[in-house]
Amino acid sequence: MKRWYNPPRPMWGALVKRPVIDTQNLDEKVMQILEDVKKQGDRALQHYTLKFDHIHLEQFRISHKEIEDAQKMVPNGLKAAIDTAAANIKKFHSSQLPADPVIETMKGVNCWRQKVAIEQVGLYIPGGSAPLFSSILMLGIPAVIAGCSRIVLCTPCSADGTVHPAILYTASHLGIYEIYKVGGAQAIAAMAYGTESILKVDKVFGPGNQYVTKAKELIQKAGIPIDLPAGPSEVLVIADSYADADFIAADLLSQAEHGADSQVVLLTDTEEMLNSIDESLKKQLQKLPRASIAARALKNSFSVYFSSIEECIEFSNAYAPEHLIMAVEDAQQYCSQILHAGSVFLGRYSCESAGDYASGTNHTLPTNGYARSYSGVSTESYIKRISFQEITEEGLLNIGNTIELMAEAEALDAHKNAVSIRLKKIKNEE
Repeated sequence: MKRWYNPPRPMWGALVKRPVIDTQNLDEKVMQILEDVKKQGDRALQHYTLKFDHIHLEQFRISHKEIEDAQKMVPNGLKAAIDTAAANIKKFHSSQLPADPVIETMKGVNCWRQKVAIEQVGLYIPGGSAPLFSSILMLGIPAVIAGCSRIVLCTPCSADGTVHPAILYTASHLGIYEIYKVGGAQAIAAMAYGTESILKVDKVFGPGNQYVTKAKELIQKAGIPIDLPAGPSEVLVIADSYADADFIAADLLSQAEHGADSQVVLLTDTEEMLNSIDESLKKQLQKLPRASIAARALKNSFSVYFSSIEECIEFSNAYAPEHLIMAVEDAQQYCSQILHAGSVFLGRYSCESAGDYASGTNHTLPTNGYARSYSGVSTESYIKRISFQEITEEGLLNIGNTIELMAEAEALDAHKNAVSIRLKKIKNEE
């Protein structure tokens, strides 16, 4: 990891920029995949599944027998862990459905909003170097709580045509059975535009590689809603002398092992902590099965010494991390200063892995600085709100003149007349 000491503020803009992976012709390649699926449907899915996953599929949908077989293959200990995590995530996300009150804005004028679930949603679950069944919990549980009537899941299969049993178990545990063996940008296209086998959805969710991320970006430009912009994973840790260097090193490596394009950042007001964490990183890295991946991510990462924790937080706000760990004494005192972060972990024992799996919060979060304007996925991500209003005769008499004056000032006479004609009738009836 590169190291900086009290970098001047004009330099911060360069430091907060994420590593750029060579994506030459990426737009062009992904756009071609989207267009092919849009025009050719299942035939294009078969072509790209053979090209990228090295298997020819006649049927994309997972059968009930495959799901039943998978359920038997998942160890009971893992099933229990998934069940515990699911319960915590459900409890947290169920709390995100407060009732919308009826507001009387003026005597006789009542306004309110009604929550309505997005009917059809598509969930993309990566299955490349690691089967991310935890993402099914994070995306599927709020969709079920919101009441989405159709939940579609797409995930790539291996060269033998199978999908990891934990993915199928987790999906079926939530009541999701419409599962397809389709991965990559072609899966995003199938859910966005529809094919003979996969009917289109209303909104697309889920993380993925650069092809998946680019596909989501392009369908959003075409008017198809997505959850949020999500690229390579990242964590920023703020540590003081209270922090445990071994804990911090483990947290940094937990994100670095996601991929070579991930980035981890360490900020501290204690120079000794920089050295201690570096030593611990070297020791722990050697023991990781994905050490080569984590090592490449560390080359894209950096640490910074600042004179105070307050300045560390200012830099963090400029960076707007996906995950922010506050490994400082009395961490809660700084909460009001945190303006831009996807998810925050307070104190020595709040490891980011807890949020990834089982504490209850969602791990589908904005990356690449998008935490400045986006929130992570929540139950509300699957809900739209329809506003209602009911105006009585008394209400129209109270508000009518206001509407008439404003409509007249905008030269919209028909708008004014829609009120005037009612007021006239009310007054005549009196």
